[in-house]
Amino acid sequence: MPHQKTTIMLVDDHSVVRAGYRRLLEMQPEFQVVAEAGDGPEACRQYHKHHPDLVIMDLSLPGMGGMEAARRMLSHHPHVRILIFTIHDSSVFAERALRMGVSGYITKSSDPDVLLEAVAQVAAGETYLGPDIAKELALRQISKNNSPLSQLSAKEFGIFLMMAAGNKRATIAETLHISVKTVSNYAHQIKKKLGLSTDAEVVHLAIRHGLIKT
Repeated sequence: MPHQKTTIMLVDDHSVVRAGYRRLLEMQPEFQVVAEAGDGPEACRQYHKHHPDLVIMDLSLPGMGGMEAARRMLSHHPHVRILIFTIHDSSVFAERALRMGVSGYITKSSDPDVLLEAVAQVAAGETYLGPDIAKELALRQISKNNSPLSQLSAKEFGIFLMMAAGNKRATIAETLHISVKTVSNYAHQIKKKLGLSTDAEVVHLAIRHGLIKT
């Protein structure tokens, strides 16, 4: 009897990038890509339809972003195994993602062999961190220089990222399917927790932590 393949969903907003990952993964006899998505809502729909063994998720998705998409997926399917594969090499992102329940985190600067190793380990039920991210997290622990962002809930952190990216309250509300008033309440609470007064300070804090590129 042939060995059952590990089924995978790719989530990235660039179709060319997804095609490259698909080719790399399907060169391995044990992997099969069964679904793709270019944004968070589509990722949730495709997961519900196909129930792959593993989801490879980018963070830089249009609209709600990969972090919020992963949070929603995990809230509805707690046992889903998500491997974050992103350009973001900030330990803040990695720490938040791991606390939320993702199974692995690697950066797109990693060698192809690192991606294949990460997929294999996550599919086997392990947690995997890319070498660069593991080092950053270790240094963060040693320094005990915990970010004020650790005070934010997963939902607040997602809204913080959308605010930092320059999204208006109405845009955030539409993306997350909540009211503008609710978004404003979240924004007020976020700034209060972080000791900030303005949206500009939100942007500056995100830049300092390497969460957005300048």
